[in-house]
Amino acid sequence: MPSLLGKEGNVVRIMTIVGARPQFVKAGAVSRVLRSTPGVEEVRVHTGQHYDENLSGVFFEELEIPQPDYHLGVGSGTHGIQTGRMLEEVEKVLLKEKPHWALVYGDTNSTLAGALAAVKLHIPVAHVEAGLRSFNRRMPEEINRVLTDHASDLLFAPTETAVENLRREGIPEDRICWVGDVMYDAALYYSARAERESRILERLGLKPKTYILTTVHRAENTEDPARLQAIFTGLSSVAEEIPVILPLHPRTRAMLRREGILEEASLRLRLLEPVGYLDMVMLEKCARLIVTDSGGVQKEAFFYRVPCVTLRGETEWVELVKLGWNRLVPPTQARTVAEGVRTALSSGEGLPPPAKLYGDGRAALWLISELLARSPR
Repeated sequence: MPSLLGKEGNVVRIMTIVGARPQFVKAGAVSRVLRSTPGVEEVRVHTGQHYDENLSGVFFEELEIPQPDYHLGVGSGTHGIQTGRMLEEVEKVLLKEKPHWALVYGDTNSTLAGALAAVKLHIPVAHVEAGLRSFNRRMPEEINRVLTDHASDLLFAPTETAVENLRREGIPEDRICWVGDVMYDAALYYSARAERESRILERLGLKPKTYILTTVHRAENTEDPARLQAIFTGLSSVAEEIPVILPLHPRTRAMLRREGILEEASLRLRLLEPVGYLDMVMLEKCARLIVTDSGGVQKEAFFYRVPCVTLRGETEWVELVKLGWNRLVPPTQARTVAEGVRTALSSGEGLPPPAKLYGDGRAALWLISELLARSPR
């Protein structure tokens, strides 16, 4: 068990920079440990990348995360506009607060902007969920990951595969730390609470293992009309046999409306507004199958022992494909999507997972211990 204690006589100031829903989950697990660690002060910065109440505000309440000290309100925009505005605003906060560490999470524009702003001010950067690679440079998330990893001083890898990716890219060994996955910490912590507090199944009239849960939000799927049509036509076909529940990301809803698909999709699929974290956990735990293009949801499916179909040609979480818990289905045609989902439905629950694939559920403890050990006295 790591020992957690700030440097004697000094307060270690750690600035957490987040902006998107998956990052709130990860930061929630870490923030809980930071708040209970003597000699540590956390400064919380929300870029505003996800600004919808159901994608942002409700998460702080449900995850019991203190409200941000700084809400930058950057909002939406093209990648260049959004990242540039974040860089400008994050830099102002860094100059004011002068943290010992900038802590960034995952692979969003908020991640890259936080890392770049800090490294240019010679403030050490720690990247949580480092080393993930899809090897698809057309994904903006892949560019964000690679650039953030090579700009960071300390890289917290969630898996052994991620560690090997960093080594192959020439990252010095002393900057790489395998700690496990903080999302696994969160899954263990919130699972029982979701069962106690969520009423989403009752509200929707669902019984466990009688429905498919789906999420679709990645630009490669939503901004390509052919792929978007293939996904929703394929899912609509499957929905004739089993209910398909789909909490709809605002961007996906806008794209469906633009392509004239929304009305038809809503007749066959159960399209929901974005749901809170505890409700999403409950929907995941009780699904018969999860169909997604989200990296985080792929892992959560595995945490809750639910088979998964990933609507992409590649994934960062290659271990899950090798184990058989996840299968890749590139959404090139509606028939491909429908057949891939039906095959997953009929193939059972895959193979037993190996022990500690994503750590021991104490990733936040290990990474904070490492941060403190490397902080200035």
